[in-house]
Amino acid sequence: MMTALPVPTLAAGPAGLTLEGVALADIAARFGTPTYVYSRAALTGAYQAYQKALGMRKALVCYAVKANSSLGILSVFAKLGAGFDIVSGGELARVLAAGGDPGKVIFSGVGKSVDEMRFALETGIGCFNVESAAELDRLNDVATQLGKRAPIAFRVNPDVNPNTHPYISTGLRGNKFGVAFTEALDLYRKAARMPAIEISGIDCHIGSQLLDPAPMAEAAGKILGLVDQLAREGIHLDHIDLGGGLGIRYRDEEPPTPTDYLKPLLACFEGRSEALCFEPGRSLVGNAGLLLTRIEYLKPGVEKNFAIIDAAMNDLARPALYDAWHEIVAVAPRELPATRYEVVGPICESGDFLGHDRDLSVAPGDLLAILSAGAYGMTMSSNYNTRPRAAEVLVDGDTVHVIRERETLEHLLKGERPLP
Repeated sequence: MMTALPVPTLAAGPAGLTLEGVALADIAARFGTPTYVYSRAALTGAYQAYQKALGMRKALVCYAVKANSSLGILSVFAKLGAGFDIVSGGELARVLAAGGDPGKVIFSGVGKSVDEMRFALETGIGCFNVESAAELDRLNDVATQLGKRAPIAFRVNPDVNPNTHPYISTGLRGNKFGVAFTEALDLYRKAARMPAIEISGIDCHIGSQLLDPAPMAEAAGKILGLVDQLAREGIHLDHIDLGGGLGIRYRDEEPPTPTDYLKPLLACFEGRSEALCFEPGRSLVGNAGLLLTRIEYLKPGVEKNFAIIDAAMNDLARPALYDAWHEIVAVAPRELPATRYEVVGPICESGDFLGHDRDLSVAPGDLLAILSAGAYGMTMSSNYNTRPRAAEVLVDGDTVHVIRERETLEHLLKGERPLP
């Protein structure tokens, strides 16, 4: 049964579940709960699966930093030679602090500020993914002031339905991201006339948690037609960025492997000279991490039973935000009949749940592992209810590295002042 769990390095041991052979109970004893726990082996394996799928093709895998921006995670990918897809100046600072190559950084996002543009230009990033005409004008002005040329690609919306959750669908006409397909040609013509702009490529990203490669292949075909039209006008591109979005298994999904997902995309570009870029996030880190938490109380109810844990919606927002499913398992299941529980946190909100209707054989004080929490867990966490954020550790063989210390109340209050 354990081999079917989403986290590939999680297994059953004499003292309960282990990650890369390290007992989760030992991690909880050393570092407390709630704690995010990641596997370096799983991170490395996920990245290498993309590299294998790309083979000898001229391509760059740019990890989408927003999925998990912890320096420990970023440093693993930097050492593997990855590029990085960022959406803020803060994420760029994190990439640099983790040893990432700025020349392999792609800056996406709809609201880049003047300061962020200046920082990125001075750092020498690889490319800006421009998402509006107004952004193009601003970037040209900032680059002119610095005496530099800004490498750009336009993020073009192909208006293809990715068949995913509406909150993570990004390539339709009604989305805030990118520029309309029908406007892209004129924008490239305008950019070609700007003295501080250097046209480098084209970008397309249609959404996240994609389980079928067909919509992305359809989008790639539309993008390729535009690339050829640009070439006929003398605008030649160095790279084509096909975004990320490959999904993972949270419950019973059957996502394609990177090889199966990329195969129809790569077929579209067979024999072409442009380099390809991909921006995976969730598929690199989602199933490489879990949230370790402890049961505070078991509370029987008239209609439902509640397992009240020390993790909450501020630690993992996805269930409350998307009604998302995360597998929840007991670290050391007891020889008891299973009881159906609502797994909830201590936050003063009815929406503070981590899982509905979970059958668990547990007692107060037992540890639970909330799986597939490596993506959009820590990065979306908050201090709601004045709750310090969780610690993060990374398991590397039999060694456990602390990559983020647990926050304290002193941390939270440090920057605030009462009125005199």
